[in-house]
Amino acid sequence: MDKKRLNELSNRVIGAAITVHKELGPGLLESTYEACLLRELVLQGMQADRQVMLPVVYKGLELDCGYKLDLLVEKALVVELKSVDKLSPINEAQTLTYLRLSGMRLGLLINFNERILKQGIRRFVNGIDKEYTSRPSRSLV
Repeated sequence: MDKKRLNELSNRVIGAAITVHKELGPGLLESTYEACLLRELVLQGMQADRQVMLPVVYKGLELDCGYKLDLLVEKALVVELKSVDKLSPINEAQTLTYLRLSGMRLGLLINFNERILKQGIRRFVNGIDKEYTSRPSRSLV
């Protein structure tokens, strides 16, 4: 997906997340926001998958280490959801690692436990540096 379409997609996902947040507010479990955001994305005509297995490729072997993407939208955008007091550097590192492992270019980290959701949204771009990218040999979905 080209850069322009990917940016448009991320804006649509952010809009959907804001819709969910306006409806539910802060204070619920991450899994609740995940299910509701998935429903909202589908209602808005976007293809999205929940809890997508993310293998680690180590020395040519694909290993199931239990990593899962919260949401993968249009097979192009990684969405990591949180419902925490405050996003931490480890949340950001996790999102960047998921981008690197998946080979995806763009990711969103969204913390629904904010009074104003906009304050809990972080956008990450993967430089896709071949030296550090461990892309799965098969499609994620």
